[in-house]
This record gives sequence, C-alpha cells and structure tokens, in this order.
Amino acid sequence: MNQSSPPVKRRSSLAWRVIAPSSLLLLVLVALFIWLGHHHLTQQLEQSRQGHHERQQREIRLAMQRSADNLRQLAGLTANAPDLGNALAQNDDEGLRTVLAAQWPSLQLEAGVDGVFVFDRQGQQRGQSGMGSPDMELPIRGWVDDLLAREIPIKTLRCTTSCQQYAAVPILVDGDSIGMVMLSRSLADVTREAKEVSGSEVALMVTGHVEGDSNDPSRYLPGWNGHLVAITNREPTLPLLEQASLATPIYQLADTPFSMEYAGRYLELSAVYMEDDADWRSTSYFLLISDITTQTTAIQRATNTLLALGVAGWLAAELLLLAILLGPMARLRRVAALLPALSDGQFQRVRTRLPMTIPRRSNEIDILENATRTLADQLERLESSVHDHSGQLAERIEELASERDFVNSLLDTAQVFIIVQTATGRIQRVNEYTRSRLGLADQDLVGRHFYDIFDSSAHPLPGGAEHRNAQPAGQFASHQQEEKTLHTQDKRYATVAWYHAPLTSSHRERGARISVGLDITERKAAEERLTWLAEHDPLTELYNRRYFQDAVQHALLCQSEGAIVLLDLNEFKEVNELSGHHVGDHLLREVAETLFINLGQRGTIARLGGDEFALLLEGVNSEQAISVADYINQLLSSIGFQAAGRKHHISASMGIALFPAHGQTSADLLASADMAMYKAKESSNQDWYLLSQAENAKDELQERVYWVEQLHNALEHEQFELMVQPIVRLKDHDIKHYEVLVRMRHPDGSLVAPQHFIPVAEQSGLVVALDRWVIRHSLQALGKLQERGVSLAVNLSGQSLHDLGLKQYLTDELRSSGADPHHLILEVTETAAITDFSTARNVLQTFRDLGCRTALDDFGIGFSSFHYLGQLPVDYIKIDGSFIRSLLINPDSHTIVKAIADIAKGFGKQTIAEFVDQAPLTPILQEYGITYGQGFYLGKPIPLTQLIQG
Repeated sequence: MNQSSPPVKRRSSLAWRVIAPSSLLLLVLVALFIWLGHHHLTQQLEQSRQGHHERQQREIRLAMQRSADNLRQLAGLTANAPDLGNALAQNDDEGLRTVLAAQWPSLQLEAGVDGVFVFDRQGQQRGQSGMGSPDMELPIRGWVDDLLAREIPIKTLRCTTSCQQYAAVPILVDGDSIGMVMLSRSLADVTREAKEVSGSEVALMVTGHVEGDSNDPSRYLPGWNGHLVAITNREPTLPLLEQASLATPIYQLADTPFSMEYAGRYLELSAVYMEDDADWRSTSYFLLISDITTQTTAIQRATNTLLALGVAGWLAAELLLLAILLGPMARLRRVAALLPALSDGQFQRVRTRLPMTIPRRSNEIDILENATRTLADQLERLESSVHDHSGQLAERIEELASERDFVNSLLDTAQVFIIVQTATGRIQRVNEYTRSRLGLADQDLVGRHFYDIFDSSAHPLPGGAEHRNAQPAGQFASHQQEEKTLHTQDKRYATVAWYHAPLTSSHRERGARISVGLDITERKAAEERLTWLAEHDPLTELYNRRYFQDAVQHALLCQSEGAIVLLDLNEFKEVNELSGHHVGDHLLREVAETLFINLGQRGTIARLGGDEFALLLEGVNSEQAISVADYINQLLSSIGFQAAGRKHHISASMGIALFPAHGQTSADLLASADMAMYKAKESSNQDWYLLSQAENAKDELQERVYWVEQLHNALEHEQFELMVQPIVRLKDHDIKHYEVLVRMRHPDGSLVAPQHFIPVAEQSGLVVALDRWVIRHSLQALGKLQERGVSLAVNLSGQSLHDLGLKQYLTDELRSSGADPHHLILEVTETAAITDFSTARNVLQTFRDLGCRTALDDFGIGFSSFHYLGQLPVDYIKIDGSFIRSLLINPDSHTIVKAIADIAKGFGKQTIAEFVDQAPLTPILQEYGITYGQGFYLGKPIPLTQLIQG
C-alpha cells in the first residue's frame, strides 16, 4: 500500500478534447448555413431573371407580329387603292406612278414604310415609291405565282445589311389577281418598342452571310460571326457585346441569360432568336442588356449579414461550452490527481481533499468523488484487516499440524495399498488394506524388500500386458508411477498401479519413500474391452469404420493395388419399420456372418455404420472385384430371412472403387466408393457400379456437400425466394390460380434454379424441411391473396408423403396464417403416387379432409396411370409437358393428350396442360376439352411479392 505510483504522462485536457471537435462541427454547420442562404438567394435571382428573359422574348415576338400584321394591312389598303388595279391592267406606268405618289406620303410618315413596289403577273416591277429597288435576291416570281395561285397575303422578314419586314398582297380586278403590291419596312419601330418594354439596351445582330461592303467593321463581332445592324447607346454597349461574344456562344443566350461584370456593374445579356427571318444563309437576334447590379449587391449584403451572424453565434456557443465544461473538468482533474495517493496509503489526504456530502441534485462527478472517498475508506479497512488476519494465519498453521496426525490415522482406513519404504526398498510400514489383501501380518512384511512381495512379473497379465522394469528405491529422485502384478490371498493375479513419492520429513532417513497402490484390475479389463470396441462393431463383431480406414491407408502406404467394395442394403428401412429394429439388428448380424464366413479370408470386412458394409480386397483387378460383387449378391439372395411371418428379400447396392486409381487416401477412396454406390442405387439394371478412370467422385461428392451446406444455410437464414406462374383458364384467359415455384438465393445475390439443389435435397433428406418452408410462406401469402379469389398450388416431394407430422404441421400453419384451405392446392407427382400408392392415397385424402384441393402432377409418364387415376382423390390432372410440347409435331401426342382429357373428364377431374409455350397449342387444347393451361406463352413466373402487391 506504500508503493509509489508511476509518473503519469501529460496528455491534452479532456475539456479541449470535447471543445475542439464541437467547435469544428459548429463551424462546419455555420458555413453550411451561410452557403445554403447564399445558394437560395442566388437561385431566386436566377429564377426571376429567367422568367424576365422569357417575358422579354414573348413581348419582342409579339411586337414583331403586330408590326408584320400592320404592314400586311397597309399593303392590303394600298392594293385596294382606286385606279391602281386599272392602271396595272392597262399597263399604264404613268398612272401607276400617280396612284403611288398619292399614297406614299401617308405610308412613309405615318406608318414608317420604306418602300412600295408593284409587280405584274410575270413578276416584273411596274412601279415603286420610296427606296430604289427591292432586294434582288427576293423570290419575287415565286411570291407572284404563290399569290396568284392561293390569293393569300405573304409576310416575311429578311436580314442582311439591315432587317426589313415585307408584306405582299394580290391586286384584284373583277375578282382576278393581276399582280401584287409589296411593302417593306425596317425594324426601327420594333427596336424602340423592345427597349421600352424591356427597359434594357437593345441591339439587332445578323450572323452568318451578310451581303455588301457597306457594313461598319466596328460593328462586327468575331466571337459570334455577326454584324450589328442596330444598337442603342452604342458607346458603352458595343465594347460590352464584344467582350461577351468571346465569353459565351450566341445560341446559349437564346435559352439562358449570361451574367457578367463590366465597368463595375453587374450586367445580364440575353438574346431573342428571330424565327421569321426568311434568309437561310443568316440568322438574326435581338440582344438585350439588363443591369442587375442592384439585385446582385443585395445578395452580397445578405450573405455578409449571414456570415456575421454565423460567426457571432459560433463564438457565443464556444464561450458557453467553455464556461459549462471548465468547472466539471477541474473537478475531474482533482479526482484524477488523488487516485495515485490511494496506492501510497494516503487515505486521510484523499478524504480531506474531497467534499464530505453529496448535493441533492448530484451529477456523475459528484458520484465519482463519493466513490473515490468510499474507496479510500474501504482500502484503509482492508489494510487493517490484512494485519489482523496474519495472526489468525499463524494459529491456523498449528491447527493444520494437528490435523496432519489425524490424516495419518485415516490412511489405515483407505482402500488402497499404502507402504512406507526405506532408501534400500525395505518395507517399514503398511496399512490395514495391504495386510488384508495379502493375508499377512506386519511381522511377515516389515523388513522384506518391496519387489519381493509386490512384483509377480513372471506371471502374465490378462491380455498379455507387459510391465516396465522395476527400479531400486534409491534411484527414484522424484514422484514415479509403475504397474506391478500382485498374487493375492485368493490365488488371483491383480494389477496394481503404484505411485511412489519421496518422504522428506526431518525425522526420516534420507531417500525414504511412500508408495500408494491402486488395484486397477477391473480398469485394465475395461481398457482391453475398449481397445476391442475401438476397432470392432459391437453388433456384428466385424471391424468398424476406424479400423477399416486404417487398413485402407496401410494398403496405400504399402503401394499395393486392389479394390474397395462398399455395399448398402436395399429396403433396410422397410425391415426396421415393418418388423422392428430388433429384427433389423438380427438381419445385420446374419448378413455380417454370411460375409465373414464366405469372404473373411479374401480381405478385410467392416461395418461402416447403419446398413453399410465394406470389403477391402488387395491384389485384385476390376474384373475380380466385379466377380466378388456378383458373388456377394448371390450370398445375400441365398439368405432366407423371415421375421413376424414376413419373408424379406435381401439385396444390396454396391459401389466399387480401385486403388490407387480412385484415391490416394482412405477418405478419397471411401468417397469414391460411396459415389459409385449411389450411382448403383440410381441404376435400374445392375446392383453394382464400378467407377471409370475419367470419373472424379471427389469433385462430385464435394459438389453435393456444397449444395447440402447451401441448403442448410438457406433454410436457417430464409434464403429461398418464391415465384408464381399463372395457370390460365383457356376459354377466357381468366387467372385465379398460380403454381408456387421455389428458387434459392445464392450468396452472390443471384437466384439458383431448382434443378441444382432439389436432387441434393432429396438425397440428403432436406426436401421435407424445404417442403414445409414453402408451405408456411405460401400460406402466409395466401392469407393476403384469398380475398381476390386467388389460389396457390404447392408441389410436395415424394418424401413428404411419408412425413408423419405433415398433417399436424399443415393444420397449425392454416390456423396461424388465417388462410382458407380451399384456396390451397397440394400437388404430388404421378411417379411418387404410383411408387407408394396406398400412402399417397391416404395422404391426399387427408389433405382433402382439411379442406385443401389436390392435384396429380406430371401425369402421363407412368404406364399404369389410367388404372390408378380413378382411385386417387385429386381435383386436378396436370398433363406432362413432354406431350404438350410435341402436339405440333407428333401425332401420337394428340392421341395421348385427348385420351387423358377424356378419362379425366369421365372421372370428374379438371385438366391442366403444362409447357404451353406456343400460341398454336391453345386452340388444340380447347378442342380436346382441357380447362387450364400453364407455360411461358400464357405467363412467365414472377416473384410472389409482386403478385401480393398487385
């Protein structure tokens, strides 16, 4: 308690560790707030200016439209002037000049018309007033023809060195068009109106081809390849446009205004495309320059205000946080400084530096101070208690010394051999148990050598065990163990395990030892029995799997060649179920005895477990191994096994693997033989199967193990997905019936088709659990779908027909899900039903008793189908898809399908055609009276969740 504590390294204060990240977070939030405010104001300005730009475009286009309509009206009035038509009809040029001269002053002064032109039917100019002549490239002849043909006025716009609006109307005399009048006017009035409407500086620009050499080079904008044909406030506006033409393309201005800073002002430039320009070689724009200095300055002021408020708030929050933390942190530092004093035993110092009472409204620091003070009190009491217990410990040592003498007296009552020897191995003392087992008194034992009495090595132990060589007592420097044979009073030999330990008491001579012996005769016999059991099967007394694997491995190490024959009894499960497990055990013993008597000299025979036996044959080739397999079949067939009045035919499926061709280890060889045995079970024409050199049984086994693991994982973690495929009523394509299909969700996220995992599930027995999983989730979905009149069909495997708990499970799931059993259709395959007809009929009837409907799947592939059809309680017959798909190419399929449909109808059952994948199949199926169809043509599978969502 008085040891000094190690120096504590200085670290940054906890207060600053809290303040620093908090300050950084607040600063980030303030910056984000300012940025959002500035962004919001800027967005508002941009939206406002975009709306203003769109309004400007509309107003300018409207002004141009009004100007064009006005010019067309003036042209119409001019064409209707008295004597104009007659003068043109009579080719009276003087008369035309007189008429035009009379109207020209009002057109020029009041309407701003630049020129009036009269053309005859051939497009020749016959008269004019105003500007010298019209643009030579105007399509005068085309306009004349168009006017004479359609009698519809023409109005257009052409921009070259200037922008002129043109309006042409026909001249009618007695209802016939004899020529046309054309008026032209510049866009000066439109430009002035645009300036007044927009409140902006306005320029009129023509891009592309511009004729003539009279253009002012100073008005050329190279960035836009355009000439300014009109501009307001030229001196400040022209340099601005030159700078803007280098910064942004002209076509973007027509969609989005462009903002820029010029001469200390914030300006916005936009363009209005003049769609009426009829000259395809050039493009004309109205350019608008708006001053947005006021709005931009207002946004900057608002941003600066937000910045000032944010910084002020951040500083205030930091000062408040600092004020809150400084006091508690000082108290924490005080407690931290006092804790090392506890290890030095300065308890009083700790108590005086800490407050004695806890405030009514205490916090965590108050609790820490109180805990530190309480810890000081407890450590002080503990230190005092240690001193007190030291004296008590001394007293306890004396008590233990007296207890030791008491223990010595108990040794005589212990049921073990206890002997004290001298350094030379002479017996000094024995206990009562030793005397009684030997039938000798102390005087017959004391003084004699230990090994003279307790070493009967000359007599063999049961089982032939050998003893270690005895050593003189003086050679034992520490604890030793050994086993010796003892000839007891009852003339029997016993095995005693001796434990020798030196005695170091001061009153005994150096080298003395105490020997304790335990009679382990019964344990040795049990060990021998266990050793036998470790290598043998207790039921058949043949070798077991462990011994067989060691024997195979030994044969491989000796580089010998041979074969392994692995056999599995067929229908052994039925023997156990029909006659009882004791009869099955009797059958296993009889098979083992038959194999051992006839083949025991040929190789090593073992029972690997269950009804599996294995035979190791060394020095044989494939033909000899096949001969042995055939011989085993003959032996098993000759066993006339009867039990409970039943005679059982005994046969086996055998797999043959050659070594070292099919494996370099015992595990690989057994796996190969196991795979061959399963192939033999799958074969229908022979009871044995020999692996070829090309087959890799290990890979197949690993793949099967992989899929078994995937099935376990999918069942445990709900990694299956349910799909549904519609079953369509053929006469009206109504869908109220779906078949449930299962897919496995692979770890990579993809869906695995059932052909990859269903066969493994059937082989491993997991298909029953999978069936239950599908039933449970289908009923949960059915609880949501049945209100729409939807029914779901669920496939059951053949193994589920033997699931004794299926009825109760289905009853419980129907109750918990709230699903109507009438909307559940349970399907079994025809093959499964025929294989165990009685069981299938009872199970199907059980389903119908619960209210469910039933269906017979893949109907038609069995040869005895029609015989059993009337006896199976099913509602639907699903015709196998192999017949449906071949209807268009195989006449025999027509006969089979029609026969199935007729017979099913005669039994009162509805029919469903599978694999309807082509449109021509549906009329054939309807003709045969088949009610429903299912296939990719009628509907592809979709996720069940999609069906639930509607």
